[in-house]
Amino acid sequence: MARHYLSVDDLTPAELTGLLELSGKVKSDPDAYAERLHGRSVALIFEKPSTRTRLSFEVGVAELGAHPLVISSTELQLGRGETIEDTGRVLSRYVDAVVLRTFEQERLELLASASSIPVVNSLSDFEHPCQALADLFTIRERLGGPEGRTLTYLGDGNNVAHSLLLAGAKVGMQVRMATPPGFEPIPQVVKRAAEIAAETGGSVEVFHDPSEAAAGADILYTDVWASMGQDDEVDERELVFRGYQLDQKLVDLAAPGAIVMHCLPAHRGKEIAAEVIDGPRSAVWDQAENRLHTQKALLLLLFDLA
Repeated sequence: MARHYLSVDDLTPAELTGLLELSGKVKSDPDAYAERLHGRSVALIFEKPSTRTRLSFEVGVAELGAHPLVISSTELQLGRGETIEDTGRVLSRYVDAVVLRTFEQERLELLASASSIPVVNSLSDFEHPCQALADLFTIRERLGGPEGRTLTYLGDGNNVAHSLLLAGAKVGMQVRMATPPGFEPIPQVVKRAAEIAAETGGSVEVFHDPSEAAAGADILYTDVWASMGQDDEVDERELVFRGYQLDQKLVDLAAPGAIVMHCLPAHRGKEIAAEVIDGPRSAVWDQAENRLHTQKALLLLLFDLA
């Protein structure tokens, strides 16, 4: 039976820790894994634009010895009304795995339900679980490990926030979410993350005061205020989120040696100050690179070749 990665919650805490360790091995010695997926093909389907996700998966699949097939939804019969389930049944006959960047989480679940091959969520409106893997691995590299660290996320309680809540809880982090009222992560995710944290020694808190949330944090993290599909809300959201910019004042409130993270693309002067993303505390570019290494490790895990 195929194993899928649709949510961070699809990995146990032990599996997540093991995947981070494997990511380190893949990064330090890529040649040792160069032929692990030889003879396989992976379909990379994008229903939303992408830079880091597309490039990191396409390069990663190739570096593992497999053949990446990059496809937009307009190039498939999906664009003409074929069901996502039928697409999964057909792809299962041609390729060895599917990576899908889409809108509703339900589309991923329907695809996985009809597929006999692994399906990976490379972004949905609900979660961004591959990003969370790179985030944890970057924290591991920069701070020696995520367990016991405090991560403060500032901004919209979106898909990135959901995955950070679950991932941080899985590895025993203290996860703080600072959002404007009405923009919190959905309660079901907060509840599930709190349940996980109770078992791992972590914690989950939701704040409305960014300064309170940033105080003493080891990691300060932000994302765009308007995600894809919210273009008509940009001006309104800028007014609402203006007080949540990740600026030097918040960095000064954080713990000594704290790092700054952003999943990109970034808008300097809006959700993050230029002096912060381009400053000495920034781990953003390591974070972007690490998408490549953690996604290679993820594919190895799903194919049981770790």
